[in-house]
Amino acid sequence: MKHLLCLALALAAPAALATPAFEDTMAQRMLACSACHGKEGRAGPDGYYPRIAGKPAGYLYNQLLNFRDGRRHYGLMARLLDPLSDDYLLEIARHFASLDLPYPPPRPANAPAALLHRGEAVVRRGDAAAGLPPCTECHGERLTGVAPNVPGLLGLPRDYLNAQLGAWRTAQRQAHAPDCMAQIARRLPAADLTAATAWLAAQPVPADARPAASLPRPPSIACGSAVLPAGRPRR
Repeated sequence: MKHLLCLALALAAPAALATPAFEDTMAQRMLACSACHGKEGRAGPDGYYPRIAGKPAGYLYNQLLNFRDGRRHYGLMARLLDPLSDDYLLEIARHFASLDLPYPPPRPANAPAALLHRGEAVVRRGDAAAGLPPCTECHGERLTGVAPNVPGLLGLPRDYLNAQLGAWRTAQRQAHAPDCMAQIARRLPAADLTAATAWLAAQPVPADARPAASLPRPPSIACGSAVLPAGRPRR
């Protein structure tokens, strides 16, 4: 009996020690991103790591390339992305772009009414005399972005918006030429930058926050973008 018991335990051991099957899906692989960008890419709790869920795939792909190739500067992102191919970066971008998740309500605006009024004017009308187009010209009338390459501006903390515009001013953030956002950020007076970000951060995100399929007319300023891997046309 003792020998039979030992034999039974020996036969059972491999099954007990077998490694459980790994769910090899993009959702599983991208769990690492949630450490900074929050669950399902909904944004980090500190306002520094932005929401990536639901952003246009072309925009996300361009930003992954920019971090990997040195046009944007953040050491952790650069190290994570350095070994990854263009095709895999596109897979990552398409995964997060496919997530249609609700946004939380905005935080109450801690800014004077006059500042918010000026911010709305900058965002919706721009300043032709300063060579500044309205934000809606590229980011869409609802400011939820335009497929495939233009992100929405709503649902982002004011500190994050300020940081990104500041990074464009100082060339810490760059894009493929012509780098339209760098041009705009450098023309934008500091007071108007502060007003625009205060107003944007205070706006609720519409229930349907998906990016628009297209713009009603071509923008007045040209913006550069990466070509998709293997020269595939943007969709």
